[in-house]
Amino acid sequence: MNKRPIAVTVVACLYLLVGVGGLIGHFHEIIPINRDGVLIAVTEILAIVAGAFMLRGQNWARWLALAWMAFHVVLSAFPVSYALAVHCVFFVAIAWALMQRRAGEYFREQGPG
Repeated sequence: MNKRPIAVTVVACLYLLVGVGGLIGHFHEIIPINRDGVLIAVTEILAIVAGAFMLRGQNWARWLALAWMAFHVVLSAFPVSYALAVHCVFFVAIAWALMQRRAGEYFREQGPG
């Protein structure tokens, strides 16, 4: 079994922290059950799922993580602001970490389930 690359561990743990932190930080927006609150909760739960399953070596989870970050790039593009640049930098860093050869070998070796 391949040892998990440190870059994958770091990214997965960051996704877990961002997901849990987002749920806690947006709690006041989530509790009144409405469309925005549900969308926020789903977005944060997807971050938690991506982080947890990347730690387990599931290849689909790294693609979910990239899609999650790409979604945030698109959200921050309207209106164009400083946040767009920050999200783009994070997206590139995460993509680099998750698409390295060692990361690919780790996710490939773990198998589909």
